[in-house]
Amino acid sequence: MRDPYLYDNSSVLINKLGIKNQEVLEGAEADYVSLRLKDVALHPLMGDYHTPHFLKMHEVIFQDLYEWAGSTRTISIYKEEDVLGGMSIEYADPFDIVDDLSHALESMRTKNWDRMEPIVRAHEFSDSLAQIWKVHPFREGNTRTAVTFCCQYIDEIGYQINRDLFEKNARYLRTALVAYNAYFSDGSNFAKKEYLYNIVEDALGLTVRK
Repeated sequence: MRDPYLYDNSSVLINKLGIKNQEVLEGAEADYVSLRLKDVALHPLMGDYHTPHFLKMHEVIFQDLYEWAGSTRTISIYKEEDVLGGMSIEYADPFDIVDDLSHALESMRTKNWDRMEPIVRAHEFSDSLAQIWKVHPFREGNTRTAVTFCCQYIDEIGYQINRDLFEKNARYLRTALVAYNAYFSDGSNFAKKEYLYNIVEDALGLTVRK
């Protein structure tokens, strides 16, 4: 099936800048997104942390690049992961994205964060972030949107988190999210949660590991 998000006979995403070279697009995306993320950090995107709020976050971050910023993807996606031997995480079917995302966000909002011990809070935050990320609502930009959104949420409810740590270790963070979600509909389970726990604990200022 042809990917409608790509230029014909190309692996480059159709973009507002008309860039058809992947390396050039990646550079431009990094520049534009960095500016938008800094702005969101300084001026949080107000909302109620329901699905429309999450979609708006993606639109704000990627508005300079893609016409479909803020819109859920219309196709299934498969991303080969080296850490999974070439397998892909089982992301949400396009028809299930809104329901799955709504469920994950509701789970995050309704947790009793104030009653948790710090280490439990770090693990519950990891779980919420991983659940939201696994939906992968967009054709591109899922990790940056999920991390930014969840960091804003936990900060707003009173728990300071080091966003710079995530940004500086973006590759590790994405690999940790893959490892966390490495379980499949056939019953096989290769999930390793400790990698995500480690960086989230650090971001929340915990020093519990020996």
